[in-house]
Amino acid sequence: MIPIALTIAGSDPSGGAGIQADLKTFHQHQVYGMAVITLLTAQNTQSIRAVYPIQPAQVVRQLETVLADRMPQAAKTGALGNERIVRGVARCAKRFRFPLVVDPVMISKHGAPLLERNAVRILIKELLPHAALVTPNLYEAEVLSGIKVRDLESMEKAARIITGFGPRAVLVKGGHLTGNATDLFYQDGRVRLLTAFRIRTRHTHGTGCTYSAAITAELAKGKNLFSAAAAAKRFITRAIRTSPGLGEGRGPVNHFAWVSYQ
Repeated sequence: MIPIALTIAGSDPSGGAGIQADLKTFHQHQVYGMAVITLLTAQNTQSIRAVYPIQPAQVVRQLETVLADRMPQAAKTGALGNERIVRGVARCAKRFRFPLVVDPVMISKHGAPLLERNAVRILIKELLPHAALVTPNLYEAEVLSGIKVRDLESMEKAARIITGFGPRAVLVKGGHLTGNATDLFYQDGRVRLLTAFRIRTRHTHGTGCTYSAAITAELAKGKNLFSAAAAAKRFITRAIRTSPGLGEGRGPVNHFAWVSYQ
């Protein structure tokens, strides 16, 4: 039977991020994708013009209805918008019997807020305890941990703090560091680094969404957390390297990138 993965995230009509990127990534990994929409955006590769969170009850109704019919082998969250949506998703997550990847999307590549500041406390207190893996970038790691994150040492310290909130593992993405693109995976007191050569390109729209979706797809296929993260790192690196160059601004990565099965 084909594995099933679920994304709980916002919509990007330009197709590079959000549920559109997640579903493309699931499909490329030969995983059946389901999607619960949390918010709508009006955006393209150049800017986000508006963000429209939907009613929390509508998010919960989507989620409960989908899970009543087909149970995924893994799920992820993306942009959740506000405190009430975070609370609703967290209440549902208490009943999940499959791994949940929390991508704590706070700000878009264009600088638009995708999570209200007052929702961060609820994310930490109510959603992170149900996460198998949390995948913050450097800024998100700073907000979650409360410390400055500027290098590998502070990435590890932030990961230790974040695991104290309840998730089994943390992947701090170091894409904004200088030098190689090095991410830090932390689980059970052990640090492992995922490193790739830096690719100089402006076409990085949706990298975080695509990365976490690839992890979720690999978890749905039965990989453990680190193996899923390592496979996803290889995929997102190829996706950035072969980006199609679409749009006048920050274009999307290549969701048709080759998937390795080692």
